[in-house]
Amino acid sequence: MPRTTLLRNWLGQVFESAFPGWDVHLEAASADASFRRYFRVLLPDQTTRIVMDAPPEKEDCRPFIQVAALFRRADVHLPEVLVSDLEQGFLLLSDLGNTTYLSALQGDRSAAARLYADANRALLAIQLASRPGVLPAYDRDLLSRELALFPEWYLRRHLGVSIDEGMQGTLQKVFEAILVNNLQQPQVYVHRDYHSRNLMLVGEPAPAFPSNPGILDFQDAVYGPLTYDLVSLYRDAYIDWPEDQELDFVIRYWEGARQAGLPVQADFHDFYRDYEWMGVQRQLKVLGIFARLCHRDAKSDYLADMPRVLGYLRRTCERYSELRPLARLLDVLEKRPLSVGYSF
Repeated sequence: MPRTTLLRNWLGQVFESAFPGWDVHLEAASADASFRRYFRVLLPDQTTRIVMDAPPEKEDCRPFIQVAALFRRADVHLPEVLVSDLEQGFLLLSDLGNTTYLSALQGDRSAAARLYADANRALLAIQLASRPGVLPAYDRDLLSRELALFPEWYLRRHLGVSIDEGMQGTLQKVFEAILVNNLQQPQVYVHRDYHSRNLMLVGEPAPAFPSNPGILDFQDAVYGPLTYDLVSLYRDAYIDWPEDQELDFVIRYWEGARQAGLPVQADFHDFYRDYEWMGVQRQLKVLGIFARLCHRDAKSDYLADMPRVLGYLRRTCERYSELRPLARLLDVLEKRPLSVGYSF
């Protein structure tokens, strides 16, 4: 039986007492880079809900439920899990609307200061709630597996590069330098995809929660480097900012983190270096994931955002001597000039 039929039948049962005989209609709300799908459901009382379809043989709904409860205790705005069916892989959720930060900012960039101030506040709240041993560790093994996506999927599969011994040596040396930096950073809860497609612009406050932003796609949260979510937000694969504007956003976060007592670097230059090096890890991972989505999963739309991610990567690799071998490698492979920006 098709999963959409199973889903309609399940919703009919969930709402049987409230809306007997209701003819369930599903409207696609969004899809992400996994096997999960989301549908918006208009109820007969004219309210809406979101239903998640996560095939249980491919996805596990339990981390979503766990992290939703954990982050909501930090007083940030997440969808509420109203009903769950783990056996079938269905969750009924409250609806945070359909205006992402990305769509809002593409329509009005003058709103950026206000929206990102809200995003910084929510991120600080999550980080301040952090405790070790609650979420999986963003450890060397996981960070390394993510870095390995770059040679496997971006270089070999997407660019068709045969990785020789010299190239492999360069990658290993650069990857080790990145890991050393990442792993020495303070550890907090990490959303892992805290960016403009997963932050929702919401209006009226939800009961007991600050209204903006609504936060989605948090089920893969871990305990790891403090700058990871920040660089996801401000070196976003889907929207970019001039570096002077980016610096302003990051400085505002850093000042808020210091005031809140988070263990950030006392010198902003040192903090920004950690932020950039964390960004290199994420950008290498994202390039691998985008290539995999294209070549394995036939989701080619992500290729349009690769140049932005490569721009971030080149800019940082040119800036630091330990990372310049990777910049030279990118030059050779793609014959594109490096961007030059602020240097620390």
